[in-house]
Amino acid sequence: MATRMVRVHAKNCIRLSGGKTDFKRCRITGLRRSFCSSYGQAGKTSLCHPLPGTPSPVYATVTDNSYETHVTTLENGMRVASQNMFGQFCTVGVLIDSGSRFELPYTSGISHFLEKLAFGSTDKFKDRDEILQRLEAYGGICDCQTSRDTMVYGISADREGLNEVIDILSEVVLRPKITSSELDDVGIGIRFELEDLELRPDPEPLLTEMIHAAAFRNNTLGQPKFCTEESLAKISNETIMQFLNVHHTPSRMVLAGVGMEHEALVDLAKTHFLGSSVAWNTEKIQQLGGNIDRSMAQYTGGVQKVERDMSNIAPGTPIPELVHLVLGLESCGHQDPDFVAFAVLNMLMGGGGSFSAGGPGKGMYTRLYLNVLNRYHWMYSATAVHYSYEDSGIFCIHASTPPSMLKDLVEVLTKEFVKMAGRVEDVELDRAKTQLQSMLMMNLEARPVVFEDIGRQVLATGARKHPEEFCEMIGKISAEDIQRVANRMLQSNPSVAVLGDLKYFPSYNDIQAAFASNDGSLPRSKLASIFKR
Repeated sequence: MATRMVRVHAKNCIRLSGGKTDFKRCRITGLRRSFCSSYGQAGKTSLCHPLPGTPSPVYATVTDNSYETHVTTLENGMRVASQNMFGQFCTVGVLIDSGSRFELPYTSGISHFLEKLAFGSTDKFKDRDEILQRLEAYGGICDCQTSRDTMVYGISADREGLNEVIDILSEVVLRPKITSSELDDVGIGIRFELEDLELRPDPEPLLTEMIHAAAFRNNTLGQPKFCTEESLAKISNETIMQFLNVHHTPSRMVLAGVGMEHEALVDLAKTHFLGSSVAWNTEKIQQLGGNIDRSMAQYTGGVQKVERDMSNIAPGTPIPELVHLVLGLESCGHQDPDFVAFAVLNMLMGGGGSFSAGGPGKGMYTRLYLNVLNRYHWMYSATAVHYSYEDSGIFCIHASTPPSMLKDLVEVLTKEFVKMAGRVEDVELDRAKTQLQSMLMMNLEARPVVFEDIGRQVLATGARKHPEEFCEMIGKISAEDIQRVANRMLQSNPSVAVLGDLKYFPSYNDIQAAFASNDGSLPRSKLASIFKR
């Protein structure tokens, strides 16, 4: 319609000498005259202001608060948290305060076993296939994920099948059978996974294990997330049931859901979880007893090195021989007041791979792009990562380079760590805060992400902060906050994980000295100092 009006205007406007159009003498009157004038001035009007003659916009307002998060605590201590959401499907699951940090060293890997055993045989279901068939009737899918401090059982399905879904969850969480055949199958799967970790071109899972082991030596968060080859033979039905008896208690569980009425979820939780029997409530398991490890994470710092030939790790691909390095310092837990400042610092550093670095219009303005990837052609990748838990955390930079440049890589990264405590430009800080706010809100558009966010927050604090509250906290972060948390971080010992050809790897003492220096430079040898003079 607008295009047609423009054509009419062109026919009905009187041309003056010089080819100009006299819009005041236009033969069309009323509203069409204003559109005609707007068309003539379109090239001169700033897009920052409304076009003349156009109606004022009407913005939608949110008046319905039915999508708030509700939390109810049952008589047995289990918490039920939910948020209604428009749509046919729902996501619901059980989050448990459990994970590798609570395991004993001689049987480490139980959480890894539980992740693989999830949704297996129970008192009610003979095997995994029967559970999957029940879920298929409602278009459902299921999964189990474990981390160092949390275990998550989750199901997404049609709302109509909510009762069936909660029934399945209660069976899987409270009454698993864990037969000998299932243990054998899981053992085979774990061995295959361990072999894959050694051979895969992307060593990120292995490096994550190494940096935690270096940062928290022999305690809590430093214990391995993956079951080791030595632990495979030690883990049995009895050891798993003993672990479940101690850690999988109602007070350490949250039933979280997205896409249903809260009252309906609470009623189903009372039916299927309140007063229900558990598989480990036997005389033998109860006699074994056990205590929960409530010790705080003790950050130590240190180095984990694995020398390996990476020259043929990805034959037939353009991936060259690389050495992979992670440098980290202690940050804070997710309940610490500085957590949001560290999150902004993480966005400010950013980073990625060299194949995406630079180029006009790409918007690569984080420090690891500007100062590292765009400046050093031999840098293959550099990415900032923040691992945060309840009582501690690690701020890291993952990077990779050809083996001959390893020492230079270490120095480049230590310099970037030291620069974090220096001047912070307003432009880069505003960009980092805006990017973090945008990422937070966009991620929360996905139902499974909302489910996990609700469950983790309620598990940690008993309540859930609204996303707008986090956005407001992000907006208040100042340059002084960034400098303060960076200085706080630089007071800790460095943690180092390195994998590959280590011929040019500097000593840990040299890395410590670089972090303690004014500019992050590695110490020069006496011979190098002589030549420099």
